[in-house]
Amino acid sequence: MCGITGWVSYRRDLTSHRQILDTMTETMACRGPDAAGAWVTGRAALGHRRLAVIDLPGGAQPMAVDTADGPVSMVYSGEAYNFTELRDELRRRGHGFTTDSDTEVVLRGYVEWGESLTEKLNGMYAFAIWDSRTEKLVMIRDRMGIKPFYYYETDDGVLFGSEPKAILANPLAAPEVGLDGLREIFSFAKTPGHAIWKGMKELRPGHIAVVDRNGLREQAYWRLEVSEHTDDQEATVAHVRELLEDIIARQLVADVPRCTLLSGGSTPRR
Repeated sequence: MCGITGWVSYRRDLTSHRQILDTMTETMACRGPDAAGAWVTGRAALGHRRLAVIDLPGGAQPMAVDTADGPVSMVYSGEAYNFTELRDELRRRGHGFTTDSDTEVVLRGYVEWGESLTEKLNGMYAFAIWDSRTEKLVMIRDRMGIKPFYYYETDDGVLFGSEPKAILANPLAAPEVGLDGLREIFSFAKTPGHAIWKGMKELRPGHIAVVDRNGLREQAYWRLEVSEHTDDQEATVAHVRELLEDIIARQLVADVPRCTLLSGGSTPRR
């Protein structure tokens, strides 16, 4: 499952706030019981709790790659199902790899394509990249919002995390619930982009948010398109079968034992 968190500040030296980052990261130990990691510089602090699935010895996070203009660092939760194909493409473009993890593929994909990486990913993911070359944070959530991602703007940057409790562990985030939050609590509908806590937002599915010295900008990189279905029943069945076989094969890639769970839901008792 993994848990990611972080803090970007343009007026503080975050190297003196490592303990706060560790506290934020530790709140998500249940999401990542296998390992914990941190990466801290003056402007950015990234924390990670890992549930190891692919490349157990080599996939430790936060992960960074050095470029000619400075390091690019990332915390990542999820899986890129097409990471093997992307790694082959990146190798043809001159990239070398030191691990077998999909994390490194996504990170080096950003170095190669920048924010356009979103057009190439197939999977479920939530990740944040600190690009020291331009001192910006790039936050990305998968198309259907399978992986959670929350953020909280501060007076000089942003806090983020897989869960609200990671953000609330930072003293800059006030644990207050406003009217919108109360409406969310007592309604049966989830409003995309809203979080219960005042000042906190959910990064919407299929969206990217960029933070720099000019503030935060969020925009969609993908939207569900609706089109008329013209296939007959036989073609439809064949197409759905092909999609299911492809989906299952991609999601079974792991370096740990796998299992399946089939649930028909709960049965109400009289």
